[in-house]
Amino acid sequence: MLRPTDSPILFLQQLGRGLRRNPGKRACTVIDLVGLHRNEFRFDPRFAALLGGTRKDIERQVAEGFPFLPAGCHMELDRVASERVLRSIRNAVPDRWTAKVEELRRLAAGGKQIKLDVYLEQTGLALEDIYSSGRSWSDLLSAAGLPVLGTGPAEEELRKAVGRLLHVDDARRIETYAQFLSDGIEPDAEAGTILRQRYLRMLVASVIGNACPLSASLQDACKIVWGHPQVISELRELMDILLRRIQHAELPLTERPTLPLSVHARYTRIEIQAAFGDGANARVPVWREGVRWMKGEQCDVFVFTLDKTSGRFSPTTRYRDYAISRELVHWESQSMIRESSPTGLRYQSYGPGGLGVMLFGRLRDDDRAFYLLGPAEYVSHESESPMAITWRLRYPLSGDLFQSFAAAVA
Repeated sequence: MLRPTDSPILFLQQLGRGLRRNPGKRACTVIDLVGLHRNEFRFDPRFAALLGGTRKDIERQVAEGFPFLPAGCHMELDRVASERVLRSIRNAVPDRWTAKVEELRRLAAGGKQIKLDVYLEQTGLALEDIYSSGRSWSDLLSAAGLPVLGTGPAEEELRKAVGRLLHVDDARRIETYAQFLSDGIEPDAEAGTILRQRYLRMLVASVIGNACPLSASLQDACKIVWGHPQVISELRELMDILLRRIQHAELPLTERPTLPLSVHARYTRIEIQAAFGDGANARVPVWREGVRWMKGEQCDVFVFTLDKTSGRFSPTTRYRDYAISRELVHWESQSMIRESSPTGLRYQSYGPGGLGVMLFGRLRDDDRAFYLLGPAEYVSHESESPMAITWRLRYPLSGDLFQSFAAAVA
């Protein structure tokens, strides 16, 4: 590689010439000789194109020697190059709050109205940069002295909550959320289908936090959320950006038409519970375990983490969960589950055609959201306490998800 470029797309096109398949070709070695072309040259867009994730994720990969590459791939930076890349990533865009505020003031000079997407484009910042440290776009506008819409009594709580939606990555959910937010009028929580009501609860439960009591109804929570016009305005802007940055194809979950979920999209525990109708109020019940029986849908929901090397898992909870292939997933039950117990027998009863198991997986425990892997059927198990079960997915993992999952446990 001899030609410098700041364009991630052009960089991938250049790299793709070496990745063309040919009989007898088993590998492609890339030697990138492009150094610090200019002081303003940025490395983070090209690494983001290769690795995905936020700038923080990229910085971690560079610093640790790229531990999460797909199987069979290797990247290496010499010490000096690694130091320069890390310095470039850390200094490429304004990362201090005061610098972000000053940049917004500069862009808005002369009374220009600056939207979130324009600010991101002009500064090179990512959404995650705006919503770091519990702050929001509305906070940035206020700090820069720019006008905002009316505020409400739970303004601080709700503004912080907007950043909990950055993972939303399926078009149907984003478009439905946008419809709720479009006219700024509090929606009727009981109108429409079960599917619509569950979408509304997913949105409201994700942002309401402690702004309403546990006993509050969905309508009560809607009244609180829609009583904060600036938060609603920011959520509308965010949905537009999230829709444009979708990079992963999701599949409709046709087997359960009342579930507002898409296979291979990402969901937090709160969204999962709201989607399954868990609990009767706006806020969902507390759920900390890896398995939850959703009575209303007669379904066992499993959430698991593949990479358990962070040190946050005790030896008794470090179960071996991983993808065997695109169709098969190895999963271990809680340590007390025996094969002859009611729970163990229930797991073994989920055979072909059953819809009793829904699997969700994430790469690391600091990921807020889990990928929906979809329904699964029991194949076999080994031992007990815990049971080591092999599940067959109804929807095979996409190639990129399987590569990521394989890298996480390599």
